[in-house]
Amino acid sequence: MMERYVIAHDLGTSGNKATLFTLEGDIVKSEVAGYEAHFFNGSWAEQSPHEWWKAVCGATRRLLSGIDPEAVTAVSFSGQMMGCLCVDKNGIPLMDSIIWADMRAEKQEAELAEHIDPKRLYRLAGHRLSRSYSLEKLMWVRDNRPEIYEKTYKMLNAKDYIVFKLTGEYMTDYSDASGTNALELDTLKWSDEILDAAGIDKSILPALYPSTEIAGTVTERVSAECGLAPGTKVVLGGGDGSCASVGAGSIAEGITYNCLGSSSWISTCSRKACYDEEMRTVTWAHVVPGLLIPSGTMQTAGAAFAWAKERLCGADISYQELNRMIERSVPGANALLFLPYLLGERCPRWNSEARGAFVGLKMEHTVGDMMRSVVEGIAMNLKLILDILKNAVDIDEMIVIGGFAQGKIQRKILSDIYGMDIIRLRHLEEATSIGAAVIAGVGTGELSGFEAAERFNARAEKTCPNIKYTDFYERLGALFELAYDGQKEVFSKLQMFE
Repeated sequence: MMERYVIAHDLGTSGNKATLFTLEGDIVKSEVAGYEAHFFNGSWAEQSPHEWWKAVCGATRRLLSGIDPEAVTAVSFSGQMMGCLCVDKNGIPLMDSIIWADMRAEKQEAELAEHIDPKRLYRLAGHRLSRSYSLEKLMWVRDNRPEIYEKTYKMLNAKDYIVFKLTGEYMTDYSDASGTNALELDTLKWSDEILDAAGIDKSILPALYPSTEIAGTVTERVSAECGLAPGTKVVLGGGDGSCASVGAGSIAEGITYNCLGSSSWISTCSRKACYDEEMRTVTWAHVVPGLLIPSGTMQTAGAAFAWAKERLCGADISYQELNRMIERSVPGANALLFLPYLLGERCPRWNSEARGAFVGLKMEHTVGDMMRSVVEGIAMNLKLILDILKNAVDIDEMIVIGGFAQGKIQRKILSDIYGMDIIRLRHLEEATSIGAAVIAGVGTGELSGFEAAERFNARAEKTCPNIKYTDFYERLGALFELAYDGQKEVFSKLQMFE
């Protein structure tokens, strides 16, 4: 009997990763096709959708080398969120996509705040009012490129454009829609109240469907171009963060994971939004029906560690050697604190003026102490996010994924600071692809449910906390807060010297 497969495409910022999975959850092989993001004008960031399509086609053809395309039952997607791609009635892009990293819509953010109370928007959409979301970017197009706005038939995100290219259908899923700032979480419908405040015509937004919706099948016209067999089912897929939740096994209430990459987020799973009075956390729609993803993201986690490694140790030292240096230090890094705010901070500070700092530095501190304090500072900042989420959801263990979770000492420090078991999964850097693969299988009925994610990415190792150290870090965490509060005015006034 012929082996059957699904293909998952993970459309990221630097490229598309295509992965071939068996229906048993085994990774057969992966292919990556890169593309560029163009950063300019200080805060602008764009990408060519044509390059997305080229990357999907190239990666797919290489992936299927030696594989019968007829054995692929479905293809699905995980895609970068919070973008704005305007296409005409024929699906032809009218300009490059304004991607998630773009912050040009400052004026539109302020304008929207004049027409809707930011706290009201937070309650409706689950997100803060911000220029980083698709809605504010679309407002910018309307105000600054009216000739494009007038021709815009639909605004799409990355995966939705690829779905259109494969099937000819305009649609998005609830998870990607929740990154626009225009979706009502309670109803999973486009919000008339928010769109009226923004002055945006609802017809420009694509139709809403579950992530497991079969959008259509690969057309004869594009089959030769992309390498997939005509008639291959195209399952809609989801936003990258929501797909990662599936790949991490966060598919039922209270199952919580910590993605530790260049940035880091903690996401849990709930049937209701986690509304924080200070609006420090956000809530996304899940790809799993009936569930939501309360979440908080910090800017620099692994990126702060990599920065400190390069500046303090140089490029030649291995991560294994560096981790041994950290292990030779002690909890608290010999009374040294690190504030990990090298790019400002999102959750829990929401302070673009925040900066990084070593606090308590002495002559006798070693590089191992400094590097340990970096890990501890990252973990203590994440603990603040965890505590906010615990106000709404019962959380008793933490699943970890991402490259920064590879080191045992990092997982041990996290466990001690969180005061809970840390669960490392078999695949640390495949969660978004696994999520898209499971969506493909569930959408076609080849998989019975999202529980298949536990087979695709099994638990591999558990790290337990030392309660003595947890108590110690609780006291140190109070000083971490005090150090940040004491530096806020300095951080603000430093801006005039930049």
